[in-house]
Amino acid sequence: MEMLFNGPEDAAVRLILAHGAGAPMDSPFMNIVAEGIGAAGIRVARFEFPYMARRRTDGKKGGPDRAPVLETTWRQAVEGMGGPENLFIGGKSMGGRIASMIADQVGAAGLICMGYPFHPPGKPEKLRTEHLKNLKTPTLILQGARDPFGKPEEVDTYDLADTIRVHWLEDGDHGLKPRKKSGRTEEQNLNEAVAEAVSFMRS
Repeated sequence: MEMLFNGPEDAAVRLILAHGAGAPMDSPFMNIVAEGIGAAGIRVARFEFPYMARRRTDGKKGGPDRAPVLETTWRQAVEGMGGPENLFIGGKSMGGRIASMIADQVGAAGLICMGYPFHPPGKPEKLRTEHLKNLKTPTLILQGARDPFGKPEEVDTYDLADTIRVHWLEDGDHGLKPRKKSGRTEEQNLNEAVAEAVSFMRS
């Protein structure tokens, strides 16, 4: 499994990040987040699910692998980092969602989801929260306040485990990007997300 790394090799705390459904492990979002967390002294590893790795070789935009393949790939990434001790897992959208499905099983120290896809856009009845009701792993969800996959007024009504904390990024969309009229910048929101993630892992 090919991985990208940021941060010191001998860091006490480690984090594996997985990409979202549509963009690779070296997308601008993933680069900024991984470099920011790595600069804080945390070892960050990134990997790609098989369908995304295939895109690099055949150029075809095939959809995501089935859930069992995604989960198996995540477990392989954890093993590749030497096991769960002082290891946090998470990622962007789908990558974070799949991490949340294996976090308890692999014994991760914590979980960080950026833009959790609580439901498909425009389909609030199709919830992806069943496994979050009893999640034992300490969890930080970094969510844009305008995210069509789950807004504050919706998420507030969900039955989520006490281990889960949601931090809202002002006026952010699914990629945490705010509108110009909000007075916020994308850089501000991403820096805030990185700072929250680092604080969470250090606590």
